This record gives sequence, C-alpha cells and structure tokens, in this order.
Amino acid sequence: MRRNLVWLGAGLAAVACGSSTVGGSGAASTTSTSDSGSSTSDSATASLANTTSTSTAGSGGSGGATAGSGGAGGTESGWRSTLYPKDWTLGFATPQGRHVQDYSYAGYHHGEAALGTPAVATVFDVTTYGADPKGGSDATAAAQQAIDAAKSNGGGVVYFPTGTYRLDGQLSIKASKIVLRGEGANASLLAFTKSAGMGFLSHITIGGTLSDSSEQLLTAEGAENDTTVAVADASAYKLGDDIVIGFTITPAFIAEHQMNGTWDHSGNAFAGKWQPFFRREVTQVDTTKTPHTISFAVPLRYPTKLRDNATIRRQTGYLSEVGVEKLGLANAVSWDAAWNQNQVHVLELHGVRDSWVRDVGSFSPPNAPTSGSGKGAHLQSSGLLLLDVKSVTIADSGLHKAENRGGGGNGYLFEVRQSNEVLFRDLAATEGRHNFIQNWGFGVTGCVWQRVHSSGGIAWLNKDFPGLTGASEFHHSLGLGNLVDASTFDDGWAIVNRGNESTYSGHTGTENVMWNTSGTGTLRSRQFGDGYVVGTTSINVQTTLDGLVFDGANTAPEDFTEGLGAGETLVPQSLYDDQLAKRLAP
Repeated sequence: MRRNLVWLGAGLAAVACGSSTVGGSGAASTTSTSDSGSSTSDSATASLANTTSTSTAGSGGSGGATAGSGGAGGTESGWRSTLYPKDWTLGFATPQGRHVQDYSYAGYHHGEAALGTPAVATVFDVTTYGADPKGGSDATAAAQQAIDAAKSNGGGVVYFPTGTYRLDGQLSIKASKIVLRGEGANASLLAFTKSAGMGFLSHITIGGTLSDSSEQLLTAEGAENDTTVAVADASAYKLGDDIVIGFTITPAFIAEHQMNGTWDHSGNAFAGKWQPFFRREVTQVDTTKTPHTISFAVPLRYPTKLRDNATIRRQTGYLSEVGVEKLGLANAVSWDAAWNQNQVHVLELHGVRDSWVRDVGSFSPPNAPTSGSGKGAHLQSSGLLLLDVKSVTIADSGLHKAENRGGGGNGYLFEVRQSNEVLFRDLAATEGRHNFIQNWGFGVTGCVWQRVHSSGGIAWLNKDFPGLTGASEFHHSLGLGNLVDASTFDDGWAIVNRGNESTYSGHTGTENVMWNTSGTGTLRSRQFGDGYVVGTTSINVQTTLDGLVFDGANTAPEDFTEGLGAGETLVPQSLYDDQLAKRLAP
C-alpha cells in the first residue's frame, strides 16, 4: 500500500484499527512521581496498583476490539491505572485528587452516530459540469458549480469520479449537508496549483459564519464536570441552541497560572480578551426558579470563575452534516514558491459541527518538484485546519511531505484551534514541522487523538537548512482536558511551557492525558498543574522539573506517570473506546 500517491499504508499499519497493542517492546527512559506509590519505573509492572487477572471485557467504539474495553465478551488480562478502575465513573479521583475526565464525547454526534451517511443523497457529478478528470484543463469553475447546485438543492454529494483534477483556484462550501466524495484517496485526486497570494488561505474552505448573541453573565462559578450553569435571565435560550461558555484572560487568571510577563505581555494577542472555552448544545432551560439555569450534555472541563467575567453566549451560523471523503488532496508547487507563502492549507473547516473528514490522503501532484529540494512533495505548507468547530471526526486519513516547514506557522499537517470534542482517529502524518498540533489561542478542550502515528517531523530553519526534530505538540495557550490515546510518535509529542515562543504562548496544556503512548521519539509532558502519562512502550518520557529545564518553568507538580514501559499490557488499551462503551451501554 505504500504508494507515492497516498502514503497511507505504513502509517496506518502502525496504528491498525482494533490492535490490542501499540508499538514495539522495550523500556522507557523516565522519571517517576511519588503519588503514594502509584507511579512506576520502566520495568515495575508487577507492583502496579489494580493489577488484574482475567475478567470480562469487550469491543470498543470506533476502533474495533481492544483489550480491556468495557462491553461484554472477550478477556481482560493486564494492569489497570489507579486513575481508571474497572468500575470508574465520572468524578472518581485518587486520594491525592488525581483523575481523568470523560473524553468519550469527542467526534461526530459525540460518537453516537456512524460516519458518512449524507443528509441529502442527490449526486452532483463534477464531470457533468465540465470538469476534466485527466487534468488537461482547470476544473475549479466546474467543481464550484457542482457545489453551488448542491447548495441550491438543500445539500447533496459532490462527486469526483476516478481521475486527476487540476484546480487552479479555490473551492468554497458555505452550506450544510454537502459532502465532497471521490472513489478513494489514490483514485480521485484534486491537484491545486495556486500559490501566489495564498498566504493564510486554504484551497478548500468549508465554513459557517458564527454570530454570538444573548450574552449572560454566570451568576455562580462553574466547576469541572458541571453540566449546568446559572444565569439571571435564560429566556432567550431554548432546547437545541448552540452555546459557548467562556471567560476573559484577566490579570487574576494570568497570575493564577503564573504567567505574569507572558500572557500579559504586549506581544500576546489574548490578554484582556474574552475567550471561547466550551462549545455546547442546550439540553434544558429552566426559567421557573431564580437564578435560571441552562443545561448541556458535555461536562465543563475547567473552572469558570466570576472574577474572569465568565459568560454564556448563544451561537448561530454553524454548518452541519458536511463531509470530505475518499479523495486525494495536494497543492505542492515549486520549492521557492512554497517558501514565499505562509500557512497555506489544502483543507479548512471552520464554524462547523457534527461533520467529518475520512479516507483522505495526500499525493505528489504534477506541479511538485521532480528533483532537488521538495522532490515528490505533497503539500505547499500545511494540511488540514480546524477552527471554531465541535463534534467533528477526522478518520482513516494521511497527510505527508510538506515543502515549507519553516517558522511562521508552516508545516502543520493536522491542526486544530479553539475547538471542542474533535476526534482525530487512525491517522498517519509524516514530514511536516509539527504533524499534529493544537495552535493559536485558548479553548482547545475535550479533543482526542486516537491511534495517530507521527514520524519525520523536522523544524526547518529556512528553505536551505533543515533544523531539529519537530514534535507534534500543544503549541499555544492552555489546551485543557484533552486525551492522546493509543498513539505512536516516532518524532515526539510535547505539552510544555513554551514561554515567549509563538507570541508568548506560555503554558500549552493542563489536565491532559497521554494514554498508552509508544514510538521511538520523545514525550515531553510538563503541564501546568496536573498532567498525566499512563502506560508507554519504548518512547522516551521526560517529566522532570529542575533549573535546567526551561520548558518546565512554573509547571509544578511534576506530571503523574504510571506504567512506563508497560503500555502493551495496559487495560484498557484505548481509554476513549472504553469510556464510549461505558457511556453508550444500555
């Protein structure tokens, strides 16, 4: 399967759906913590708390059969984390207060519906609008006409038959219920050629225009795991409304997180501004009591404090039931042209909910260099961008071989910003700068990276000089309550204090869980407050805090570690699958 067109084979084989183990054998280099003996060194499997013998388990959610998942059937043999006993329920904590959240709400319709059934089945074949499947002429206008026809129809499938389509412009979807579909990531190939003037733009943009209204101050502080907020007047809200709960990055919030001189620096873009943290949907409104209350299904993942101007807003304008599937995407151009533009994404979703991307791959298009620098490249700069989205699944896909991997936000293959409950599942990414990345601003919460595989990340100094390894990472401010699950990093993953890098991003994460992580790279977990690394195979783990580690400044206590080197026998192998099975069990 490892073909020049897609490069899915090697990556997805390493994160095969339903595998009960991830990565190879071997011990991790690590440090341990002193949480009443619950952490372990690299080989101390026998002393792990909650060691289990054989008992019942079952298949997980989207990932197929996994060891120790929560349904009926199968066997469970291995060790359990002290954070996640077999009878775990939301709110469980160790005597030291260590805990995991419920990450099972990530994905399309919170994991409660299968992917890929178009809301409107009408097919709009781009070739009937004049698109050339042999790439001899520009297909942009024809493809956009098919998209516009689907919009006028109230939705539909915009279909690209097998072939290579040259697109010299950009495509835009601004309506719900439209699905772009081909015959496969190595069969229906969209080759975008435009480079000049494409900085900070995308070749395919699927986006709604979000508008906030009916803002209400919270009348009581919200706590982690709350599913109700109190307001003075909830009369403008109704069942099914999209809402967002957020707060201002105040001096008190900055001081609480020990970010004075960083988040309040003049170079930081977010100090003093209200930030959207929790995107939700109203499940109940009660105006019969004082104060009024508004309820939602997905729990809060961090305290919302009155001192920070915590408010709720009603949001309109989301697109829904949009999808991209079974397509190859590429936009590589000449080496110099690629380095003349920053942050060119091949695909962007913004202002979208309950939508998906699946079975998408990148390939080397005709415009890519055939020799020298960039030979065989797939992408000019960046791959997929998600911005202001919720309940979206990105699955069974691979993006590879970026040309521009320099500073300025380039070479990000799977990128997410200010979004909630996104599921990145069974993905492969190679040869970007940061292959998987949370970026720009506060508010990435409840997202899950499950069985993703990253390799070959390099942060280039400029177009002539490669630099050091570029890890996947939380890149900007305080990604919180997220899960990296059963994944493999042959370059690395980082959640640290980045200080003044990237416009004073500071702490990039808190209360995030690295569960069953493998690979030949390095995992750096130095999160503000609590962070968790549970079960590893082979990967080097760095959690130590000392005066020589600049990226650990103000991140005490040292992140919790458990079962390092024992990931292959961790039960369950996938935390997301197990939590989803528990939540959906009758």
